[in-house]
Amino acid sequence: MVTMRRVLLLTAVTPLVWGTTYAVTTEFLPPDRPLLAGLLRALPAGLVLLALTRRLPRGAWWWKSAVLGALNIGVFFALLFVTAYRLPGGMAAVLGAVQPLLVAGLSVLLLRERVALRTVLAALLGAMGVALTVLTAAARLDPVGVAAGLAGAGSMALGLILTKRWGRPSASLLTATGWQLTAGGLLLLPVTLLVEGPPPALTAPNLLGYAYLSLIGTALAYTVWFAGVERLPTAQVSLLSLLSPVMATAVGWAALGQTLTPVQLAGMTVAFGAVVWGQSARVRPTRKAPPAAAAPIGRAENVVPGA
Repeated sequence: MVTMRRVLLLTAVTPLVWGTTYAVTTEFLPPDRPLLAGLLRALPAGLVLLALTRRLPRGAWWWKSAVLGALNIGVFFALLFVTAYRLPGGMAAVLGAVQPLLVAGLSVLLLRERVALRTVLAALLGAMGVALTVLTAAARLDPVGVAAGLAGAGSMALGLILTKRWGRPSASLLTATGWQLTAGGLLLLPVTLLVEGPPPALTAPNLLGYAYLSLIGTALAYTVWFAGVERLPTAQVSLLSLLSPVMATAVGWAALGQTLTPVQLAGMTVAFGAVVWGQSARVRPTRKAPPAAAAPIGRAENVVPGA
């Protein structure tokens, strides 16, 4: 019990780290280069892990790593950035907050996990809390942005489920994470060059920001995240992603001088309370579940959970 609690607390650190991405992006990275930010988060981190572990996929893990890397990194980051450009950050975060609900449904369909009613209610309550925290009256609805936001949440949710279902190969967590980060980064490479062109000249603050996002916010964060996925119920792990926009709002207040209204404070309290309440739900598989091992992976400007 104590061990599981420690795993849960350690896993919760990941969305808190993701919540710092918005501040790092606005303060350190060059403007109007969201795809470059995604590329330089994923590919260098993947290559570093490959260099450290010095092992390539074998057999079916070539295509499995490519699929998981696309869902969790390449496709997800691309959709995330479309959402960030076409919608206010608050609206993007609310769309991303549907991910725990999608994961709950897919857990039943693909993992045969019995998702507790408390987990579903906590996901709904948490999404409401996120909306109160980040959504403003000025938020506008752009159909393409909304579709991209929902598709991005679906991509990450499906990637999480397949990560759990397929398990981890006979390789270390760092190795499997490196495979998927590299696959997702390679997918982003041609898209980034086509849409944004060659990268601009980078300053020292730019390099520092990219290094933080790649090594801490991606390589380390996703390794910890998927280590938690291996040992914890999938739907409950996904609930932790609601902490990301809450953290982003808190960092904006503490580091960027942004103001917090009573409604935002209430929303942060509701979202945090929903995450804590949802973690106390008990989950039992309806039948013998598929292997529960997991292999990893892997924001964009604006406050978007799960990045």
